[in-house]
Amino acid sequence: MSDADTRRAIEAIWHLEAARVIGRAARLVRDVGLAEDIAQDALVAALETWPEDGVPANPAAWLMTATRHRALDHLRHAALAAGKAGELGAELDFQHAAASDDALEAIDTRLDDDIGDDLLRLIFTACHPLLPPDGRSALTLRVMGGLTTDEIARAYLKPEATIAQRIVRAKRTLAAARVPFEVPRGAERQARLASVLEVIYLIFNEGYVATAGADWMRPALCDEALRLGRVLAGLMPDDSEVAGLVALMEIQTSRLAARVAPDGQPVLLADQDRRRWDRLLIRRGLDALARAESLAPDHLGPYALQAAIAACHARAPRVDDTDWARIVGLYDALAQLVPSPVVRLNRAVAVARAYGPETALALVDELASEPALARYHLRHAVRGDLLAQLGRGADAAAAFQEAARLTHNAGERAVMLRRAAEALGGV
Repeated sequence: MSDADTRRAIEAIWHLEAARVIGRAARLVRDVGLAEDIAQDALVAALETWPEDGVPANPAAWLMTATRHRALDHLRHAALAAGKAGELGAELDFQHAAASDDALEAIDTRLDDDIGDDLLRLIFTACHPLLPPDGRSALTLRVMGGLTTDEIARAYLKPEATIAQRIVRAKRTLAAARVPFEVPRGAERQARLASVLEVIYLIFNEGYVATAGADWMRPALCDEALRLGRVLAGLMPDDSEVAGLVALMEIQTSRLAARVAPDGQPVLLADQDRRRWDRLLIRRGLDALARAESLAPDHLGPYALQAAIAACHARAPRVDDTDWARIVGLYDALAQLVPSPVVRLNRAVAVARAYGPETALALVDELASEPALARYHLRHAVRGDLLAQLGRGADAAAAFQEAARLTHNAGERAVMLRRAAEALGGV
């Protein structure tokens, strides 16, 4: 394997394992920012070692072991620097077991929570109420989702420098406050829940449609977010929004196989072969939605409402069989809870199906002055689709071309350029 091939293999492995590696480090050093630094040191070691020695048979275990050694070294040096020789024996007496799980089991006995999942602990820690909501989400997406600062900025429709500052401030705040690495209980857990759900869903969305790069999707992120949601649902079985989020992710995950054509090109919802949707995941999603509705029959939250919208699609054998009027009503309810321009844009898509493209186009054009959507490629994509339905080919092509210019995902760009050519009469 050439050095270039090895480097690509390392990058692919790191994308899959980074969150677990950081979670392992955080479990030891109890500092999210420091844990990320230690994990990065392990990555650097891989970049230096693997081109010469070859990729290990179990690269994830290699990274975990390298991270563990570095975390334990940090703790030992910190204790020595503080002159706490006595504490060193008590705190790091498991150092000799660094190649096994003994050290982590020793730490587990001191973790006062009921979860047993490093990644969920990491999310709850990063979603501490000491941090402002935007700082919680940005930090967790950085360390959990493996997103770059630029990708997070695009997800939030914010400048990259703003997101970078949020992440730095969040790490410093958690370190200064010595926030415990654990899942809180009772009222404190409930206080963090909204941020935790937001982060899990943002991670899922990054997997469902990658904000940048050559890949249309990152299914491993979808799988991890869904796993975390299921763990959280087991932890909080009586929370409607937890059930709603799980329902939403189950139903959306059911479409993954149908979202990519045999040639690797993205397939939009209206064009998907619904026979390829995973019926088991749909059934699990509908069951979770029924639970969410039974827990809060009169006041569904944002995730349960979005799951209800997804269920309308899942229940329809063809796109034309979809209950679009119900979807419009669900978006109306969602807009009351989340008055977001993105929600209004999605509602306009449903309005087009239910009441015609002309009505929907007026709604989309009203969003042109929204600062948050100024560089949002999907606003132009939706507008292009509506213009195409109205027979305004040249205008539709211009909108699709603008959408292609603004997106950072290669698959989406290809779709937008193809739609532009079709609007002009080409294929």
